[in-house]
Amino acid sequence: MSGERVHAAAAAGSDLRARASEFGLTADEFDRIAAGMGRAPNALEAAMAGALWSEHCGYKNSRPLLRRLPTEGPQVLQGPGENAGVVDLGDGLALAFKMESHNHPSAVEPVQGAATGVGGILRDIFAMGARPIAVLDSLRFGPLEHPRTRYLLHGVVEGIASYGNAVGVPTVGGDLAFHPGYLENPLVNVMALGVLRTEELQSGTVGAPGNRLLYVGSRTGRDGLGGAVFASADLHGGSSEDRPAVQVGDPFLEKQLLEATLAVTAAGVAVGVQDMGAAGLTSSVAEMAHRAGRGVDLDVDAVPRRERGMTPFEVMLSESQERMVLTVEPGREEEVVAILDRYELDHAWIGTVEDHDAFRVLSGGRVVADLPVALVNEPPAYERDHHEDPAVAAARARRPDPQLPDDPGAVLEALVAAPGLASTEPIWRQFDHQVRTDTVVAPGAADAAVLRIKGARQGVAATVDANPRLASLDPYAGAVLSVAEAYRNLSSVGAEPLGVTDNLNFGNPERPTVYHQMVRAVDGLRDACAALGTPVTGGNVSLYNQWRDGDVDRAIPPSPTVGMVGVLPDVRRHATLGLKRAGDRLWLVGEGTDELGGSAYLAHLHGLEEGAPPACDLAREAAVGTVVRRLIQDGFIDTAHDVGEGGLAVAVAEMTFPNDVGAAIDASAGAPTGTRWDAALFGEAPGRIVIAAPPDRSDAIEAALRTAGVPWSVLGRAGGDALVLRLTDPDRTVRRPVARLRSAHEAPIEEALRDG
Repeated sequence: MSGERVHAAAAAGSDLRARASEFGLTADEFDRIAAGMGRAPNALEAAMAGALWSEHCGYKNSRPLLRRLPTEGPQVLQGPGENAGVVDLGDGLALAFKMESHNHPSAVEPVQGAATGVGGILRDIFAMGARPIAVLDSLRFGPLEHPRTRYLLHGVVEGIASYGNAVGVPTVGGDLAFHPGYLENPLVNVMALGVLRTEELQSGTVGAPGNRLLYVGSRTGRDGLGGAVFASADLHGGSSEDRPAVQVGDPFLEKQLLEATLAVTAAGVAVGVQDMGAAGLTSSVAEMAHRAGRGVDLDVDAVPRRERGMTPFEVMLSESQERMVLTVEPGREEEVVAILDRYELDHAWIGTVEDHDAFRVLSGGRVVADLPVALVNEPPAYERDHHEDPAVAAARARRPDPQLPDDPGAVLEALVAAPGLASTEPIWRQFDHQVRTDTVVAPGAADAAVLRIKGARQGVAATVDANPRLASLDPYAGAVLSVAEAYRNLSSVGAEPLGVTDNLNFGNPERPTVYHQMVRAVDGLRDACAALGTPVTGGNVSLYNQWRDGDVDRAIPPSPTVGMVGVLPDVRRHATLGLKRAGDRLWLVGEGTDELGGSAYLAHLHGLEEGAPPACDLAREAAVGTVVRRLIQDGFIDTAHDVGEGGLAVAVAEMTFPNDVGAAIDASAGAPTGTRWDAALFGEAPGRIVIAAPPDRSDAIEAALRTAGVPWSVLGRAGGDALVLRLTDPDRTVRRPVARLRSAHEAPIEEALRDG
């Protein structure tokens, strides 16, 4: 290179380094890329590297922490590193599952942000060779009464419904909460499940040199440009300007793509299958090449486009939806194309696998980007200094001692209507939860979704759980309790827990207090998943959920979200939460405590978010879950409900709603002597499940409980049209009609959606 050209290249590199943040890079990261390349990157190379090194794609702030999680077990067929995790269901069947976030897009464009979140996670599932069978969601918003919350809630629900309903995959469950910390930055976490034969399991790889890359699906447009970098940055007052970074989805095209991809898989004519998600062509091809340890030459001019004048920069960074990359061996091209033509899908041969170590992008016959595959797939890993926020430590250290309310019935009525505890039926009524006819119980009818597998005896169950209120006080305990609740939810329907996918939602990890939340939450996930035998097969990290409020930085509460799946040996033997027969006996399996820390009761009735979260004995949790599963699987009980947010009284109230069957219970059952009635009724000690069955099964049930060595107590009896709470201190009886409680329970979300 002449001295003049060297000088020009150095000047261009210097100019790009000054603009590193535009590509999602720090100046030091730009220098690291330049050192790895042996020269300064051009603008396209910097943008591609920045997208791949973004938190959303590269996990540079979280990867060292994620290595702490247990990822292996005899049931794990595919752990982290692929499009989705896969666990063994037995009899040659497997379950693919994954959870991901679409938080930032949903904050600026809730309908399309949520819709494309559904589309993206479905592609992760069928890229594994699995047919998607269900979607669940975990949603977090600001205060329910706020106009922005109602706008976002309405839009997110519309987006999930419009996409899931149209593509023909049922939305079967979810988790919803409200808190001021989510006002500007809502959370939209979506989980999907899919069933496959074990021999059909796919990998996202380019395979051997000589293989060809086939682009399939929607033509590439300018929507979603910079989406990965956008998802890895703080929101701010001008985030409405980021709407071009939000993709636009087409669920009907997704359905064609789904069927075509599964047909290609069944025919065995593809070496690799990869979704084009965050960072589009850049991430999908780079990841496929990295898994194979190969290089790729990609002809960007061959990529189908729906807009004229698109540059290589725009094509490589576009996040247009409903696109896949297939790897095909030479000689099998016509077989693949015949299948795609049958589904009327656009497709194009865009590249070849080469025996070098570079990701090369060509346009007009010349190389416009040349990046080492290993370099761009191995971003720097940051392990940051961290410490706890002193205000959090102080709030946790306070032992709550609120004034006792006068009327326990009024407290119960207020809690069943509290945002986050109120009925979500107005939401799931908008979702087609019965499409495919495999949904065994409707959303809200059981603690976990239950689905059949046509032609098989076994069924699958899934749940999503998070409790940011507890995680805000103690991220470690909050993560442990979320795993424990998910485990309990699966046990309450009779499913054997198999594995976890997580979504770790936090603020800016460069802040020491936020990074501390991440460290402690991951440690909690590690310990709980190891103790309960539920390895983590994959997931998603969503950071920088933070925004500028004037001169103040505000972050969401730490929100580690857990998706857990399980298998039912016989799907016909499952439990739901509704009381079914007058005269049934109720038992409390497990025992309460006198703790109120972090409870919904404190937050909603007293305006307090303080105290230590309740202690969780994971060995006890496992024992309680195991005995309840056995009782369901052996046919002794068909009614079970975990005691979670809101405590024992709210749990039993929820059991009265489905079939209008009341109950009378001993309010102090399972609680230590001398426990205040508010702690006995509304404390949230884990490891508790309420079960119900006809009295003639009492001897067998109680024998099983004694053999299991778990604490238990007779709680009361079902019947009547009211929920009756028998208190001993003071000695009185509180009665609330089921119809009155249910009316309070159903009203808040219905009103919010109507007014949204």
